[in-house]
Amino acid sequence: MSDKIEDLKRHIEAARSRYYQLVLLVGPAATGKTRVLLQLSNEAGYPYINLNLILSQKLLEYPGRVRPLRLPGIVEAIIDDRAGDTVLLDNIEILFEPALQQDPLRLLQHISRTRTIVAAWSGKFEGRTLIYAEPGHPEYRKYSEVDALVCQI
Repeated sequence: MSDKIEDLKRHIEAARSRYYQLVLLVGPAATGKTRVLLQLSNEAGYPYINLNLILSQKLLEYPGRVRPLRLPGIVEAIIDDRAGDTVLLDNIEILFEPALQQDPLRLLQHISRTRTIVAAWSGKFEGRTLIYAEPGHPEYRKYSEVDALVCQI
């Protein structure tokens, strides 16, 4: 695992000079993404955010029809509450919820313009294509052009 953390640290340094300072830690569910992010948080002192947990609590304050409009600002506020120029986001699956009408990759890119974001992405990266879920699944997403650094686990 220490090799993966060192690899991730190199990706974070490389991301700092990019327009979108986004690093995606990509791998199927239950492959150790959370463990890697927690260890990196302990070693480097980067804030770790369980996005599903915090965002779902904050969204409860709004009626369902308003949530898609409020979500980007809420995510930014969650991240702004954590000090640091690098933030680790885990459990981002809520961003794929169809009722929230978001484009998860674009949202992550947007928030990574002012700080480095490392996000755990449950899915796969094949060639130059980033995939979340399987075709036919309501949360399925496929991105051919990914303006982010990808670290596979």
